[in-house]
Amino acid sequence: MNDIIKKTTDSVSIALKRVTQNPNSKQVYIISFIIIVVSIGLLSAESDKKMGENMTSTNMGGMGMNMMKHPVNFGPGDAFHIHKKVDPTKYEHVANISKQANDLPSALNRNTASIVNIKLVAKEVVSDIAAATSFHYWTFDNTVPGPFLRVRVGDTIKLTLHNDKSSSHDHSIDLHAVTGSGGGAALTTVEPGKTKSMKFMALNSGLFVYHCAAGNASTHIANGMYGLILVEPEAGLPKVDKEFYVMQGELYTKGPIGERKFQDFDGQKMFDERPEYIVFNGRTAALVDQPIEAKTGETVRLFIGNGGVSRISSFHVIGEIFDKVYPEASMGQPLENVQTTIIPAGGATMVEFKLDVPGDYVLVDHALSRVDRGAWGLLHVTGKEKEDVYTAISTN
Repeated sequence: MNDIIKKTTDSVSIALKRVTQNPNSKQVYIISFIIIVVSIGLLSAESDKKMGENMTSTNMGGMGMNMMKHPVNFGPGDAFHIHKKVDPTKYEHVANISKQANDLPSALNRNTASIVNIKLVAKEVVSDIAAATSFHYWTFDNTVPGPFLRVRVGDTIKLTLHNDKSSSHDHSIDLHAVTGSGGGAALTTVEPGKTKSMKFMALNSGLFVYHCAAGNASTHIANGMYGLILVEPEAGLPKVDKEFYVMQGELYTKGPIGERKFQDFDGQKMFDERPEYIVFNGRTAALVDQPIEAKTGETVRLFIGNGGVSRISSFHVIGEIFDKVYPEASMGQPLENVQTTIIPAGGATMVEFKLDVPGDYVLVDHALSRVDRGAWGLLHVTGKEKEDVYTAISTN
């Protein structure tokens, strides 16, 4: 920088001397002005470079490229992590990470409040996003999404979270159904191998997201730590024939979509909101390999959540119209005859519809480019055809 200052000073001095010797020369004025502007630009650029180097050195604490592993952020949590490469052999391998859509508790059918005990395990495992493409998932109870929790308004919930000793991070649980600081995360942040417990009263009915909020919450969610908790109203929900549990989520991998090898998490892609995969229930084809099944004449209810962490879901079932939609899972008056419903990141909804015609109905995020990233599933409906409702017409 000293060399630039010296050169700049010399150039400015020469220019000024020429102006003094020939003050009426337009050319000298122009040349002098250009030299001064360029010199100031060089000084500014060098100054910015030095300032950046000093700031980087300060922020990194003299640890060189560590700045790239823990970038600066301006949120209340830790900076998002660009992790070191994970050794997948150090974690349990789970054959199927996906939570089955029909694996949820039945209606409570009680009209009094109760004490409910819930135990969850935070555990990091390795499983497949797609064939030959594995990933280091962070989970509640070894599935994505985590277990469907079902309580009643007025219940007191005693929740225990154990963090498996193999975990590489602290974990916690933030339930959007909780009234209290951090939604429970402040009370349940727990180190690997340790256990913490909390209790809360379910004051409001609704369908709520829960997720890990330890450290950098978005990192934990993007690795799979999310689920739904239903707080039934005092009178319960209207009776239906079948209920299913579906959650949309995003996966951020180092490699491009479809790369057939173990994938490390990419924190920069998450920060930039550029998911490689957008999926239902944890992985590609989860609800295709194990489709939702029902019969004609049945009314089904879908509990649908959006773990995010960044994209809004436009949920749609191709070939069906929702008889009822509880927007954003509000337990108030439902909307009727809805084609597509919005589910915000960190939000949920409930939809109900009667099945009239057999066939395979495709569940999608109707931002349809996301279907190619994995956001689709199947509702397989069996039963008698109803030609008055839906049939082909012969053209012969």
